[in-house]
Amino acid sequence: MPRQWKSLALWLLLSFLVAGVASMFMPDAWYAALQKPEFNPPNWVFAPVWTLLYILMAIAVWRVQRKQQHLSFEIALWLLQLLLNGLWSWLFFGLHRPDLALIDIALLIIVLLTTVLAFARVDRIAAWLLLPYLAWVSFASMLNLSLWQLNP
Repeated sequence: MPRQWKSLALWLLLSFLVAGVASMFMPDAWYAALQKPEFNPPNWVFAPVWTLLYILMAIAVWRVQRKQQHLSFEIALWLLQLLLNGLWSWLFFGLHRPDLALIDIALLIIVLLTTVLAFARVDRIAAWLLLPYLAWVSFASMLNLSLWQLNP
């Protein structure tokens, strides 16, 4: 396997490792009992959407890494957003703290937007690959806010 494909495999592995850890904190009886907003998607939607988003995230950082060959500010931003991404599930589903999860997702949006802008300077396609993720996280933040407001 050529070196470039090995690095893509590593980025995919890292992305899905975080996804795997986050998936330890899944909807439970507490979540099922919450009052949901009208725009709350059915639970089955989340797994395929997140699977696609994690793949796009890994490809995006791989494209940037291939052009830089070292740990850069852009890659550090990407790693930070991945950490915030994984932290959200623990805060929301694990601790049952939609208020703290809302703070986390707000920080995630800021870091992710900064990552998109930083990636655009290195590789425009990499930046474009993160836009569906940014859109989904923005939607998720509205959902998080609504759940917090509906369930004081």
